Amino acid sequence: MAPIRVAACLLVVIVMLGAGAQADEPAPSKTQEPKPLTPEPQAPQIAEEPPEPAEDVNTNPRSGEAPLTALAGWNAALVMDNGGTGVWTVKSYQVFEHLGAPEVVGLDDKGRCHVLMSYSGTWAPISVLHDGGWLGGLTHGDVDPRVEGKELYTGSRRGNIFQVRAYDQTLVDGRLIATIEGREIHTLVSGDLDPRTAGPELIAFTRPGGVFRITATGKDGGFEVTKLADIKGRVRDALVLPGTPRTQARIACVSRRGTLRLLQITKQGLLWETVHGTSMGRGRVTRKPARAGEATVLYTTLDDGRIMRHEESPKGWRHETIYLGPQGPRGVAAGRFDADPAVETVAVFGYSKRVELLTRTAEGWKAETIFEDPAKGHWLCVGEVDGRNATQELFACGFGGRIVQLMRPPGYGREEAASAR
Repeated sequence: MAPIRVAACLLVVIVMLGAGAQADEPAPSKTQEPKPLTPEPQAPQIAEEPPEPAEDVNTNPRSGEAPLTALAGWNAALVMDNGGTGVWTVKSYQVFEHLGAPEVVGLDDKGRCHVLMSYSGTWAPISVLHDGGWLGGLTHGDVDPRVEGKELYTGSRRGNIFQVRAYDQTLVDGRLIATIEGREIHTLVSGDLDPRTAGPELIAFTRPGGVFRITATGKDGGFEVTKLADIKGRVRDALVLPGTPRTQARIACVSRRGTLRLLQITKQGLLWETVHGTSMGRGRVTRKPARAGEATVLYTTLDDGRIMRHEESPKGWRHETIYLGPQGPRGVAAGRFDADPAVETVAVFGYSKRVELLTRTAEGWKAETIFEDPAKGHWLCVGEVDGRNATQELFACGFGGRIVQLMRPPGYGREEAASAR
């Protein structure tokens, strides 16, 4: 009988342990999601093919072409990544006279000037100057007869004006040539613009509004600064319209005040002609490529997104709004961007982050986006560094610190030759 009592005791213990386990499990609260009665259906598991290895895409423009995504039949490549420091101005000049391709010059927010050389798809930067404040105005001309060739000139937020020289050793150096106290140097142009002085000059437009002449007439290789006038409104961009044997050169100026004006410097002083005015700030100006027998055509940007076309005629100027675009255009560049050289085209860039191509057609102007940048744009210019197409290239820069090249693919407009597509 003893074995039977032991078995009975074990059975009682097992039952009690089972009841205890059930009692220790917490009851579901009112806020707890009820457990599903049946498992949720699962998608059938399909064995996936192993992904193909991604092609190596170069991102360093110093080591090779660094492609970016472009739209509407364009190609794009990175020229420089400034590490997030904004690049406010970009222009293309023949800086090194011993090299075939023109260079690209960028000015940044830390007061540095970057001269970029192209070589079979690569871009090699040479950086010079360190003002500490942004550089804005930029021009290229033979202003200083004491040195050989053309020089770069740039100005800063702190009122400093610099000369940058290039050498056949593929080197550049820079020096301070003038300071205009209490003025920001926003715009510079160069040329034989003032008949009261011998040879070329620099003309600086400042904030607060002013016009200054800088000449290479100082002692010991220095420069002299002469204030020409105070003006209302900050000139944000300007370009020189060359003169003729009978006429003086003119400077086309756009200002925050909303005006497009032409400035002639005469022996009697400054002569201004207002071409167009509006109650909205103007930011950039560019000129349609000049052709013999054709009228002068200018394009200007307005801060509210309008792009205007201004055509000169013997009876005066005709004005046309050609684009009602996004707010804040900060770059405009006219050039040949179509396979047909007779087609009128102009490109726009700005706070929208989009580079847009405007094309004149029989039905009117059309706009298409050719590139989208991650950051807001601030400048756009034309260059010619790729002879494989029949068109010009664009260079864009802005708040993100990048300079980007936009170009048509090889063979575009050049059907006479085989091309790599």
